[in-house]
Amino acid sequence: MYSFLSGLYKHLTRREAYYIVIIGLDNAGKTTLLERIKSIFLGVPGLPPERIAPTVGLNIGRIDIGGARINFQDLGGQTDLQTIWERYYRECHAIVFVVDSSDPERIEECKNALERVILDDTVEGVPVLMLANKQDVPTALRLESIKEIFNQIAERLGARDSRVLPISALEGNGVKEAVDWLFLRVQRNKVNRPPIIISQ
Repeated sequence: MYSFLSGLYKHLTRREAYYIVIIGLDNAGKTTLLERIKSIFLGVPGLPPERIAPTVGLNIGRIDIGGARINFQDLGGQTDLQTIWERYYRECHAIVFVVDSSDPERIEECKNALERVILDDTVEGVPVLMLANKQDVPTALRLESIKEIFNQIAERLGARDSRVLPISALEGNGVKEAVDWLFLRVQRNKVNRPPIIISQ
């Protein structure tokens, strides 16, 4: 009887888990984005921006949405650390590429980094969300300019789900919409990248 009830409990408390990788060049605002996601969805204050240091390795954040667990993996963006990104592609269900739209001098470097990601065979079929961050900065490139710059890369994505959205991780503008888009896409992409089933 115990094993029946135990099995029933495990079945009833199962839920889907998804892994979303947050990448981009250093100083793009990836960790600030992760902290803002946690504050919006968990209702707890994230680290203040002045206490956020450059990521060396990995930061993790978990939220529950729509009965599923979303695990965000924020990876360092320094040139030396970009080589570890590919280790996370095989298990990820979506990729978020954060662009510092207030730094036009690094846009070409950013474009090249995203191109390397897209050309990696292990991300075939994975939804890609590019976030034009720091839209709160008056001199930031606007969304239309960012889209124009990255149109050639978007063509290589083909039929894969991809989108460019404007956000301000610092102020929180557009962050909830970005997470909602991601959640919908990983749900739709279960055939290509099935979720991991976990117990609560």
